Amino acid sequence: MYAALASQKNYCSVYLMNIYGIPELMEWFEAGYRASGKRMDIGKACVRFKSLDDLPLELVGEAIARTSVAEYIELYESSRRKTG
Repeated sequence: MYAALASQKNYCSVYLMNIYGIPELMEWFEAGYRASGKRMDIGKACVRFKSLDDLPLELVGEAIARTSVAEYIELYESSRRKTG
């Protein structure tokens, strides 16, 4: 899974696996989120929100675009090799 949306009982989530696997990208994302002025509710790879107005959509799109599919596959395969 590269990115996904989920609907929970009290909120929705967008899962951005690339920011979970690349610490520098997570730092960039969190700084951009804070700069957006929107309330940040982030887990390891999920961003929780109640409505689309609560989510900085341009930032989410840019975060997804920052990692190519080939880079993400390499990141995934590298993590699998480490777990043996």
